[in-house]
Amino acid sequence: MPTIQKENKGSALALVPLLIFVLLFIGTGLLSKDFSKMPLSVAIIVAGAIALLMNRKETLSKKVDIFCKGAGHPNIILMVIIFILAGAFAGVAKEMGAVESTVNLGLSFLPANLLMVGLFVIACFISTSMGTSMGTVVALAPIGIGIAGQTDISMALAMATVIGGAMFGDNLSMISDTTIAAVRTQNTQMKDKFKVNFFIVLPGAILTAIILGIITLGNHANIGGEHPYEIIKVLPYVAVLIAALVGVNVLIVLLGGTIFAGIIGMAYGSYDLLGFLQTVAKGVMSMEDLAIVAIMIGGVVELIKYNSGIDFLLNFVTSKIKSKKGAEFGIAGLVSVADIATANNTISIVITGPLAKNIADEYHIDLRKSASILDLFSSCWQGIVPYGGQLLAAAGLASISPVSIIPYSFYPILMGICGIVAILIGYPKLQSKEKGINSKANPSLEEKSL
Repeated sequence: MPTIQKENKGSALALVPLLIFVLLFIGTGLLSKDFSKMPLSVAIIVAGAIALLMNRKETLSKKVDIFCKGAGHPNIILMVIIFILAGAFAGVAKEMGAVESTVNLGLSFLPANLLMVGLFVIACFISTSMGTSMGTVVALAPIGIGIAGQTDISMALAMATVIGGAMFGDNLSMISDTTIAAVRTQNTQMKDKFKVNFFIVLPGAILTAIILGIITLGNHANIGGEHPYEIIKVLPYVAVLIAALVGVNVLIVLLGGTIFAGIIGMAYGSYDLLGFLQTVAKGVMSMEDLAIVAIMIGGVVELIKYNSGIDFLLNFVTSKIKSKKGAEFGIAGLVSVADIATANNTISIVITGPLAKNIADEYHIDLRKSASILDLFSSCWQGIVPYGGQLLAAAGLASISPVSIIPYSFYPILMGICGIVAILIGYPKLQSKEKGINSKANPSLEEKSL
């Protein structure tokens, strides 16, 4: 029986700060039946304080340095900047009437019961094209907010629809960070991984569209008449989407969109120059809480990693592997616990990828399949955890609790279910190819259909 070498068993105690954070945030919400009672920023500050008090072998100054290193990680700072620019764009666009015009345009062409289906399909297309779930969320969330505000559709459902479509593309896009990380760590080809991954998640996407159509059937808009709109006020969203699709950096997209929306707003008298600047400031400040949470989470995760908490999770999962199918579940479990712990699907793949490759080598797993499992399950959990960047951004823009989005997270949940079923039934059946199958596999053990 193949065995996986584990050098460091890690420490379960190091995970206490993360456990405290989850219990404070979700526990308080369950007890009070209101998840807004415990602010995320307060919960993560408490968790951060506990993390700093742990590991008495290190000095406080050393632990503070480690915390600051994690908090200042380039990925964290980039996320913060995206939050800030997203808030500015959303505020300026809303103030000049872009949301109302965009929503009314949609209501004029689509029946109310198809609005969520259309929003999901659009989000899938955009995220696949631009390769970033965060960019998709900040671009489409304002439209989803507008639709929910002028119809009977739940705000949480609208945000979950946007996030679901965003995670579809984050998982499949050829230019997504997660795809690149999964492919590189497993030493396979992007197009091969895409084909395997696509056939696994396609049923989930189709079922999501059907569910959205059914639950919004009979929905009635709260506005009557003709749904007046001005095309020029829709242009900032169109410009943002087109720029994102052609591959423009998300920071340039959001900054340019804010300026474009501001020019239209000043031209139509929605605000003057000073009013525009004040609207930008209000939009930025509306995302302040999210920025603090993102920075604090980065610091706490770095301390957990330093104290061997991540090592414990990896060791725990790999110790349960006893068969090839179990190995595939092991890879899924590895990247799942890593994403739940770090709230970043790219980082979770980078952390677990090398070990997943080792497991694939030992148990003769097709590398296209292992890469797909890594990407699929990391994206699945990223669309569910309430402290992940995608849910935080959507919830912040919609002024709702991120936990309220989870019950409507149909696609991320179905994506995970599709992944589990694919492992159980050995789907899809792959033809052997030089770069697709593990080079260390014993030929006598290879499946002819693999």
